[in-house]
Amino acid sequence: MEEFLTVGTITTPHGVHGEVKIFPQTDDVKRFKKLKEVYLDTGKEKILLHPESVKFFKQFVIIKFKEFNSMNEVEGLRNKELLVDREHAVKLQKDEYFISDLIGMKVYREDDSLLGVLSDVLQTGANDVYVVTKEDGGEILLPAIKDCIKGVDMKERVMKVFVMPGLED
Repeated sequence: MEEFLTVGTITTPHGVHGEVKIFPQTDDVKRFKKLKEVYLDTGKEKILLHPESVKFFKQFVIIKFKEFNSMNEVEGLRNKELLVDREHAVKLQKDEYFISDLIGMKVYREDDSLLGVLSDVLQTGANDVYVVTKEDGGEILLPAIKDCIKGVDMKERVMKVFVMPGLED
């Protein structure tokens, strides 16, 4: 499992005082108001940042970090990810998982035959859809509902599923 989880990606500077516009990558955008610290992934290192102010604009979050005070200082941060460590991650309910923890998991049918590897999670609104890449390179889409997902073992990194009729055709 990943030590850090992505909560957003910086898109552009906002204004002249060092604020940045962030595309959130979390189900709970209000969590940005509670963040005391976040890590900036530069690709080479992770830099600890401290939010000073947070506001919301359309689908974006605008944050001013204590460490930056001008547009010039944040100009180079475009497309950089903001991360939190697991200790500061959102608490999950029963049968909830972080997408990054599911990716790469082996997926087995109820008869223990290998279906493939979970390669992506599509967030559709009603329920997530798991993209499973089969050994032959094909894909199957499984709705993340109790009728299909019979069990998830995070320690063994395996998922047991029931493939509803018509999903493999």
